[in-house]
Amino acid sequence: MEAAAKKTILRIELWQSILLVTVLVTLGRSKWLDPTALVVGGVFMGINFLLLSFGVAWVLTPLAGKGRVKAGVALLAFKIILFLGLLTTLFFRLDLDALSFAIGFSTLILAIFLEALRRMVKVGT
Repeated sequence: MEAAAKKTILRIELWQSILLVTVLVTLGRSKWLDPTALVVGGVFMGINFLLLSFGVAWVLTPLAGKGRVKAGVALLAFKIILFLGLLTTLFFRLDLDALSFAIGFSTLILAIFLEALRRMVKVGT
């Protein structure tokens, strides 16, 4: 993976962390959000994004170069199934508030948008 892509991924993770802490500090004490579910949603999505981003670079790209694309796709499918199982377990075992989890989960989408906006402004300058 090239250095620019690594920096972008890490910047997105930084944006997400900042957004998650900001939402937690501003709305964490309100009666509308469950702080635990908010943090679990954000951390879950952050880890998933990190594994997907670096997993493609570390696993899929080398396997594709060797002609073993099916093995790489199988590993990616395994990761998806593993995370869906973990997500199901989180909801049934910890009894998380779905709205708070979704807001924490959505911080990644907003972080990607902010990083894209930052890059557009930087290119336009």
